[in-house]
Amino acid sequence: MYTVIVILILVVSVLLGLVVLVQNSKGGGLISNFGSANQMMGVRQTTDFLEKATWTMAIILVVLCLASSMSIPKNVRSEGMQDSQMREQIELNTPAPATEAPAETPVE
Repeated sequence: MYTVIVILILVVSVLLGLVVLVQNSKGGGLISNFGSANQMMGVRQTTDFLEKATWTMAIILVVLCLASSMSIPKNVRSEGMQDSQMREQIELNTPAPATEAPAETPVE
């Protein structure tokens, strides 16, 4: 399930990037490149469509990201040591803190 969600996130991200690149920050965008006097869609309708597509894909991307964080595979298999066992092993292998050495007595 996690893999499917990640693939959907990648697809939506690419589509969102393409829709944003088609838009023009000044409002021309798609119409300025392909527009003519005989259009099926007007300038306003095209920008409305692109804006709605951008918002829709952004919302889908956020929802998919949240879903992916909830479906991250958990490490169900217990191979080797458990977490508490690892901590104990680390504590056992850690050298004891050095204590103060006794003061040297002068040899006579």
